[in-house]
Amino acid sequence: MRRREFITLIGGVATIPLAARAQTERVRRFGVLMSTAADDPVGQARIAAFRQGLKKLGWTEGQNVRIDVRWAGGNADLDRKFAAELVALTPDVILATASPTVAALQGASRSVPIVFAHAVDPVGAGFVDSLSRPGGNATGFVLFEYSISAKWLELLKEVAPSVTRVAVLRDAAAAAGTGQFGAIQSVSSSFGVELRPVNVREPTEIERGVSAFAGSANGGLIVTASPLITTHRDLIIALAARHKLPAIYYDRFFANAGGLISYGTDIVDQYRRAAGYVDRILKGEKPADLPVQAPTKFELVINLKTAKALGLAVPTSMLAHAAEVIE
Repeated sequence: MRRREFITLIGGVATIPLAARAQTERVRRFGVLMSTAADDPVGQARIAAFRQGLKKLGWTEGQNVRIDVRWAGGNADLDRKFAAELVALTPDVILATASPTVAALQGASRSVPIVFAHAVDPVGAGFVDSLSRPGGNATGFVLFEYSISAKWLELLKEVAPSVTRVAVLRDAAAAAGTGQFGAIQSVSSSFGVELRPVNVREPTEIERGVSAFAGSANGGLIVTASPLITTHRDLIIALAARHKLPAIYYDRFFANAGGLISYGTDIVDQYRRAAGYVDRILKGEKPADLPVQAPTKFELVINLKTAKALGLAVPTSMLAHAAEVIE
C-alpha cells in the first residue's frame, strides 16, 4: 500500500468516532422560571444577559442546549404551577430569578440543581444552609443584605431633607418584605421619620394606600424589592409623580423610567454571572459546594428631570457618587 493511501485510510478511520460523537453529543436542558411577565422588557433584558453569559461559555441554544422558560409575572400560583412543570421536564439545572421562584422550585424538588440570580436572605429563607456551604440543591447570588434598606432612607433624606413621613411599599406576604421594612424601621427614629407600610398585592391596594398617605405634607416613598413591585412599577412611578412624592427605588430601571433615584445592585449583570454557575454545574460541580455570592457593586442613579419636577436640588455630593445621572 502506498504511503499516501495509508495516511488517508488512517485519517478517515480517526475521524469517524469524532463525527459520531458530535452527532450523538447530548443536548443539555435548562429550565428558567422568571418572576416577570413574558412581555416585560426588564425580564427580557435579564434573560438576554443570561443567554449572553451562556454563549460566552460555549452553550448555544439550538445546538448543545435547550432552554425552557416560564414567566410567572409575580403570581404565586403560577410560580408553583411552572415550578412543577419545569421539574417534570427533568432539566440538568434550573435558573430561578427571585426568592419566590426559588421557594416554588424547592417545593417541587430538592434534587434538581437550582441557581438563583438574585435572592434576598437565602439563609433566612431556608434556601441554603449557609452562604459559604449551601449544602442543598440551590446556590446563586444575593440581591443585597437587609442593611441596604437603611441606606435607602438615608439617601431619601439627603435628596429631600424636608421629608418626615415615609410610606414603605413592600410585599408583606414575603419574608424579604418584612425584613426590608424592619431594617428601615430600625433607623427611622434617628432620621426623625414616621413610617407607614403600604402593601402591594393588587394595583387598587397600591393606589389607595399611596393616595391616602399623600394627603398629608412632607411625605416620601421607599420602594422595596419584590417581584410584585417590579410588576406594578409603572403604576408606582406614576403615583409618585402625581402626588409629588420624592421616592427611592431598589433598581436602576425605576430611575430610567422616571423614578427620582435608585440605589442597588446591577441585577442584569448577576444574570450573566449566574450563567457561570450553570456552566460549572453542567461540568460536574454541585450546588451544595458552590458558595452563594454577595453583590460586588452598588449603583446610585439619579433622574434630574424628575428632581426638577419635584422642586428638589440634588446635592453635588450625591451627583459626584452617582453611577448615572439622567437629564
